[in-house]
Amino acid sequence: MGIYFRVAPGVRVRLTSSGVRTSIGPRSARVHIGGGYRPGVSTGAGPFTLYHSIGGSRKRPSAAGSHRPVAASGSPRPSGSAKAAEAGESAAAFDAIANLHRHPVDPVAPPVAPPSPTVDEAAIREKHRSEALHGIGFWKHSERVAAEQKAAADAEREIAAKRAELESERQATQAELDARWKELLANDADVVLATLNEAFESGGMHAAAVWVDGSEASIAVIVPGEEVVPERLPSTTAAGNISLRKTTQAQAAGIYLTAVCGHSVAAVREALAVAPGLASVRVVAVRHRARDVYGHTGLECMLVATFTRDALTGVDWEHAGSIDILDQCATDVSENVGSRTKSVEPIDLSGEPDLANLVKSIDIDQ
Repeated sequence: MGIYFRVAPGVRVRLTSSGVRTSIGPRSARVHIGGGYRPGVSTGAGPFTLYHSIGGSRKRPSAAGSHRPVAASGSPRPSGSAKAAEAGESAAAFDAIANLHRHPVDPVAPPVAPPSPTVDEAAIREKHRSEALHGIGFWKHSERVAAEQKAAADAEREIAAKRAELESERQATQAELDARWKELLANDADVVLATLNEAFESGGMHAAAVWVDGSEASIAVIVPGEEVVPERLPSTTAAGNISLRKTTQAQAAGIYLTAVCGHSVAAVREALAVAPGLASVRVVAVRHRARDVYGHTGLECMLVATFTRDALTGVDWEHAGSIDILDQCATDVSENVGSRTKSVEPIDLSGEPDLANLVKSIDIDQ
């Protein structure tokens, strides 16, 4: 079982518990790649396994502006299986970018302290019985009976005391959790910051909460560079053969903007889910700046936007794209998209000193 996405003519991506499984080509000769299984092909007559390894190890997509080496004249062209492997990787990369903002989030609920540990009653009773009978001979029946009765009473008192102690500890823990929950709902800055950063870290997000002002939080999101855009996109020819076309400048710009928006929206959704007292989240998306001629590097701002909880309520996450969500749900949006090339460029912060200082204050190592 799994979820299918049709990302291009003749190309389908299936999301399963084992990973991403990509199918390319017509039904009569469809290649299946990924998902934790060996590469295989299927025909209209039914599936069979292709045990020959395809694709091998390949270099990751290069940075924007660079190109893969062109095969010399007369060099053998990539085999069909190698092309299928590359097409599958490209389709999976494109699909992952398109679905960044659809990562499921679970709204938090009031925390509940775990149940008290179970008291080892048998061990306590055996301890008291052994201590009580120590030194009393086996033939002293009446003394042994009295000692065992006393040991049983002492054991029950210790068991009851231990239970009460553990329950008291549980109630104290619950009181602490209740107090923290109230502080979270009241948007206590320290509690909200700690909660957001813990959620980002546990969720593997490259994001951090940097400020809380009333019911609004400001978060920074580290987005990847343009190297995440596949250099070639898969399709099929009229004859049903696998085709790989170089990603156009317009396509690359659209895919990269989708990635920037997807990472940003995903972090906003997580923040609103784990901090129910927040009414809005201001997101600042930054990426690593290329090293200049002086060897200096740093961060550059790619997107700034504010999302309110009300605006995101009711969004059709299954079908709405991240760019459309930004356009229709966000306010105070700052981005730098070229009017002609549609390429996404860093925002000029020379007139935004507060935002420039915020970007400079971000510590990547932390």
